[in-house]
Amino acid sequence: MLAGAGPDLFSKFDGVIGMRTALLDSGVTDPFNLVMEKVLSPTRAICSGRDTILLGTYNYMGMTFDPDVIAAGTQALAEYGSGTTGSRVLNGTYQGHRECEDALREFYGMDHAMVFSTGYQANLGIISTMAGKGDYIVLDIDSHASIWDGCALGNAEVVPFKHNDIDAMEKRLRRIPEGAGKLVILEGVYSMLGDIAPLREMIAVAKKYGAMVLVDEAHSMGFIGPNGRGVAEDQGVLDQVDFVIGTFSKSVGTVGGFCVSNHPKFEILRLVCRPYVFTASLPPSVVATAATSIRKLMHGADKRARLWRNSRTLHTGLLEQGFRLGTSETQSAIVAVIMPDLERGAMMWEALLREGLYVNLARPPATPANMTLLRCSLCAEHSEDEVETILGMFQRAGKAVGII
Repeated sequence: MLAGAGPDLFSKFDGVIGMRTALLDSGVTDPFNLVMEKVLSPTRAICSGRDTILLGTYNYMGMTFDPDVIAAGTQALAEYGSGTTGSRVLNGTYQGHRECEDALREFYGMDHAMVFSTGYQANLGIISTMAGKGDYIVLDIDSHASIWDGCALGNAEVVPFKHNDIDAMEKRLRRIPEGAGKLVILEGVYSMLGDIAPLREMIAVAKKYGAMVLVDEAHSMGFIGPNGRGVAEDQGVLDQVDFVIGTFSKSVGTVGGFCVSNHPKFEILRLVCRPYVFTASLPPSVVATAATSIRKLMHGADKRARLWRNSRTLHTGLLEQGFRLGTSETQSAIVAVIMPDLERGAMMWEALLREGLYVNLARPPATPANMTLLRCSLCAEHSEDEVETILGMFQRAGKAVGII
């Protein structure tokens, strides 16, 4: 360190550096630096030179290679160029951005839709704009990082409650001072364990105390609910939700984020939401693919049914093999396999990769209760044979590592 210099700003990361070094020193392939050399389809890619089944991409409805989606993006790229080079409030609103928001309004049956450049920005922007100093945010302790960051940016009072605990949530709301602004934030599907929220009961409690409600449906849009609108639709309470946040990087199959709402004053957010105002808009090719995909998802009943079959088959099969899972029954397209510890989780991840299967390795502190998880996310395009092959891979790898 130079004379007179302050402390090393990297020292705060020494714990993570140590964890990563220990993993790599054990001989395990770096699970956080995988390169896909070629993507063959929504369910397969070439990884480390071999044909690999993809079971960790969140490509739930398999729209990334849909011919209509690709054609729409190709046409927009040729007609409008590679990017907008501007914010939505300046030169960054093209016809495609309006058409994408039209598709979202139609998909959700809501009055307003606002597209962000990422799903992370959607949460960051809406939450920080709606709840500021003097307001209160009541949220599930297992909320996504983008939700927590939105709370921090807005500088509201943050009041977390135990995961999916309705009574704990009500106790927090009861203690908030009379007349204060209140926002309750929930997720339809929680991405770590793949479990769903009891939205019907929770939203009833939120409304009892005069709170607005934001539901993040990132991991349920497209396949949960009669029309694929998410858990709120499935539980019959979508009309009571003030803001639905979602992403294009899961079921829609591209990149971007959005918020839909029926609030009559919603459109003012386009002028006061800083992560929207001060960010370049999505490229025309991206919004074209998103709009086309969203409109096709409106008629995706067959795909939704196939995805549910795949999820149930994998969930049941892994339980029968003796693995510990994040949920006792199939609740979503996420199947979380609980590992004994990070070292054996990484060994299991590598054993599966050698078998020709890619899954997500999730580790503390991002996981609930400091668990190490292998997160599997099913796709509607996985064939029945692929799911059976996946089960065989898990069984062989689990026995080799000593997990089962």
